[in-house]
Amino acid sequence: MTGRGDAIAAGLLAAALLGAGQVVAQQQPAAPRTQGFLPLPTAKLYADTCAGCHGDGRTAGRAPNILDQKLLAQRTDEQLHRTIRDGVPDAGMPAFRDMLTDAQIWQLAAHLRLEAGYQAFEPVFVENPAGKVIRSEKQAFRLDVVAEGLETPWGMAFLPDGRMLVTERPGRLRIIHKGKLLPPVTGLPEVFERQDAGLLDVTVHPDYRRNGWIYLSYVEMAPGHTAPPRATASLPYSQRPPNPPNMTVVIRGRIDARNRWVDSQPVFRAPYSLYTANGSHYGSRFAWDRQGKLLFSVGDRGDMANAQKLDNPLGKIHRVNDDGTPAADNPFVNTPGAWPTIWSLGHRNPEGLAWQPGTGALWESEHGPVGGDEINIVEKGKNYGWGVVSMGIQPGITARFREGMEPPVVHYTPTIAPAGIAFYSGDRYPGWRNSLFVTGLVGQQLRRLEVKGREVTGQEVLFQQFGRVRAVSQGPDGYLYILLQSPTGAGTTINVIASTPGGVFRLTPVN
Repeated sequence: MTGRGDAIAAGLLAAALLGAGQVVAQQQPAAPRTQGFLPLPTAKLYADTCAGCHGDGRTAGRAPNILDQKLLAQRTDEQLHRTIRDGVPDAGMPAFRDMLTDAQIWQLAAHLRLEAGYQAFEPVFVENPAGKVIRSEKQAFRLDVVAEGLETPWGMAFLPDGRMLVTERPGRLRIIHKGKLLPPVTGLPEVFERQDAGLLDVTVHPDYRRNGWIYLSYVEMAPGHTAPPRATASLPYSQRPPNPPNMTVVIRGRIDARNRWVDSQPVFRAPYSLYTANGSHYGSRFAWDRQGKLLFSVGDRGDMANAQKLDNPLGKIHRVNDDGTPAADNPFVNTPGAWPTIWSLGHRNPEGLAWQPGTGALWESEHGPVGGDEINIVEKGKNYGWGVVSMGIQPGITARFREGMEPPVVHYTPTIAPAGIAFYSGDRYPGWRNSLFVTGLVGQQLRRLEVKGREVTGQEVLFQQFGRVRAVSQGPDGYLYILLQSPTGAGTTINVIASTPGGVFRLTPVN
C-alpha cells in the first residue's frame, strides 16, 4: 500500500464550524490515499495541476500551502470548487474552468482534504480507557467498564429485565447480567468470519415479553463450502486463500433457560447466486418502526451496480413484518420484478440506523469509498445514489449530485467509517438531549452531532484515542453505552481489519 501499511486506517479532528452554525463536516484528518493497491488518480491530478505552485505540503511552493488543515477548515467544498474553477486573479491564480471538467474540480477538492488529513494525522492511543474523564462542550463524563473480555463486539440490545445482549464478530452471542459476562449462547448457526464478516447485529422484538423473539444478522457460507483456517486472515492479501461465497443473513430465534439458541427461523436470505467471495460491505443494522415492522440494512457486497437494481436486495435498506415477509405498504411491493422488501436503495455499506425523537425520521450512517462517508435521512422509496454519485473518490463515479437521488445531510472526507448511531432522548445528560451520536471505526471515535430538524448545526468529537467504536445505544436506565474495540490500523502494528479485544463501556456523567 505505497509503504503506508494500512493507509486506509485513519484518525480525525473535530469538524470545523463556519459562520452561523454552518458545518464543514468534510474536514477530518486520516487520509487514505490509495484505492485498493493503486494510487488514486487525484494524486496525479494534484501533482500536474497544483503542486508546481502550492508544493506538496512537505515542500514549499511560491503560492500558499493549500494542504494546510487550518486553511481548509475555513472553506466549504463549494468554496474550494469555486476557487479552483474561477481562480483568484488578484493573487495570480488562473481559472481552471477550461482545463478541468466540473467532475475533476470536485474530485480535486476532495483530494485536498484527503492529503491534508493524511499529513496531519499522528494518532496517539490510550491503552486503557477505563475511568477516563472527558470534558466535552456540554457534558463531562467518565468511561466506566460494564464488561470486558469480548472480542470485536459488534451489536448490542437490551432485554426488558435489564440484561444486555452483545454479539462478537467471531460468532458468539453473549449476555451481560448485573455486570457479569455469561458464557456464549450455544446452538447458533455456523458463522463465516473473515475481514468484515461474522456475527453482526442483534435486536429484540418490541413485544419480547410475550413472544421472546431475538433477531440476529450474520454472514454465512454458501452450502458445500469450507472456510479456510482463521489464522490465514492475518497473512498479506496476496498469500490468503480465497474466501468461500458468502452473504448477509437475518434470522430470529429464542434463548431458553439453558442459554441455548432455539426455534431458529430465517427472516432474510438472498439467493445463493448472489453470494460472493468479497469480504466487505455487509451492512446489517436493525431498527423497528412504530408499526412494528423491522428495518435492516444490507451492503452492496463490493459491487456498486447492485445498489441501483430493484431486482437485487444488495445495497438496500429493507422493511419486513416480524416474520420476514414484505410489509404490505413497502414502496416497490407491487412493482414487477422488484425485491418486495426494499424500503430504500442506492446504499454502499450502511452500518447505522436511528430514529429521531419527535420527528420519526430515520437517520442512517454509511461508509463511503475513499472519503465520502455519509449521514442520511432515509425515506420510503428514495434513492441515495451509490453507484452513480458519491461525495468521495471512486473509479467510475464522477458526479456528486444527480436529480432524483438524495444528497447526504453531512459527509466526511477523509473517512471516519461511521458505524452504529443513536439519538439521545433521556435526562442523564441534559445538554445532549436530541443529539445524534455517531461511532467511528477508521476514525476510532465517538462523535456528537447537534441536530435541528433535518439539519446538523454543529459537531464535536468526544474522544478519538481509545480504539474502534462500533455501536452506541441508550439503555433503559437512560445512560449511553458503547462497544469499543482496541485500536487497529494507522498508529498501530495491527492490521486494520484484525479482530482485537473489546468491551462494553457506559458514559457516566460527572460534575
